[in-house]
Amino acid sequence: MPGSPIVKVLHVIPSLGPLRGGPSFALPLLARAQARAGLEVEIATTNDNGPASQLSVAVGRPQIADGVTTWYFPRQTRFYCASLQLARWLTSNVNRFDIVHIHALFSFAALPAAAFAKLRGVPYIIRPLGTLSRWSMERRRPLLKRLSFRLLESRLLGGAVAVHYTSEQERDEAAILDIRTPAIIVPLGLEPEEFERLPPASDFFAEWPSLVGRPIVLFMSRIDPKKGLDILLPAFACVHSAFPEAVLVIAGDGQPSYVAEMRHGADKLGLGQSTVWPGLLIGPAKLAALSAATAFVLPSHSENFGLAPVEAMAAGKPVIISNRVGIWPEVLEFTAGLVVPPDIAALSDALIRMLGDQDFSSDLSRNGRRLVRERFSSQATAQRLISAYEQVTGLANAPRRYPSPILARGPGEDVDT
Repeated sequence: MPGSPIVKVLHVIPSLGPLRGGPSFALPLLARAQARAGLEVEIATTNDNGPASQLSVAVGRPQIADGVTTWYFPRQTRFYCASLQLARWLTSNVNRFDIVHIHALFSFAALPAAAFAKLRGVPYIIRPLGTLSRWSMERRRPLLKRLSFRLLESRLLGGAVAVHYTSEQERDEAAILDIRTPAIIVPLGLEPEEFERLPPASDFFAEWPSLVGRPIVLFMSRIDPKKGLDILLPAFACVHSAFPEAVLVIAGDGQPSYVAEMRHGADKLGLGQSTVWPGLLIGPAKLAALSAATAFVLPSHSENFGLAPVEAMAAGKPVIISNRVGIWPEVLEFTAGLVVPPDIAALSDALIRMLGDQDFSSDLSRNGRRLVRERFSSQATAQRLISAYEQVTGLANAPRRYPSPILARGPGEDVDT
């Protein structure tokens, strides 16, 4: 049974810094779309921009843009992104909202947001950002995570009215943790129009003139062990013998030691002259790189959603992703790209096929744009979340059952409870 109409929404996230990757880009898009749909939307966050830097923003004062009010508070610690000022603000402000949407786990911001929402009787939803995946639980400080989950995160999740997963894969991977809170499965979204009016490729080639006329395979994501560069580099070395003019553009930032390790690995494979490392690209620079790309690749070992390949599809680029990227079922359903296991041979075969068959790649590109328009527009996902908010707040005071998850598939569709 639907709950009362949701009017005021507070999003809480540890960071909106570009160096933190996809969540920092996805949330503002969602918030703007919700504001356009008539909600009053605010975001509470910190000035964090990765472990070694901070955003140059005014702290403690509201920043209003595109109908969304954003509050930044100073980060006191790099690890855990602690902010006492954020906690104090939540204490006195959380009761102004109809629902609190927390985009974090294993991070300080989730603790006061959940605690004060509970104290004030405001329902809250948690989006775990992929932190409950097997990869994350087993490879990212596993002992500390298991202890923290037992003492803290399990209680935060238990007090939520729903857990927001962005793909069925993300939900399925978290099942081993026996989370009894109802699930909402709503993907991330973007504004397709932004990627349908790309700048000319010459804007990218102005920075990298040696790449003019060469097939470009674009990897654009954080440079992190889970992203599959350990597979991509040797796979591209295999491709290079068939397409010696091809170049791999690895656009992103990461821990300096790991970036250096990957660059050294490329050199050892003989790819020093066939790889380009432009660093993090955002805004017009990102769009120019997409404009110049021949194909996009993301062979992640674990990815709860995969916003970067969605952006590439919106830009009309054929994509290759691993079957560990959350959107792989949709990519297969729409024949919008190639899906391979995170395996060197499979990835190299896919790259060779895509680079060698322009008609095939063009078909994938058209299908990819259609997929984004139909499933991954921020307007559609915002409406689906609004419907889900009303469903779960209606369930908040009802006795809990634990059936199939709530699949917020689209406006007007029934919700399984």
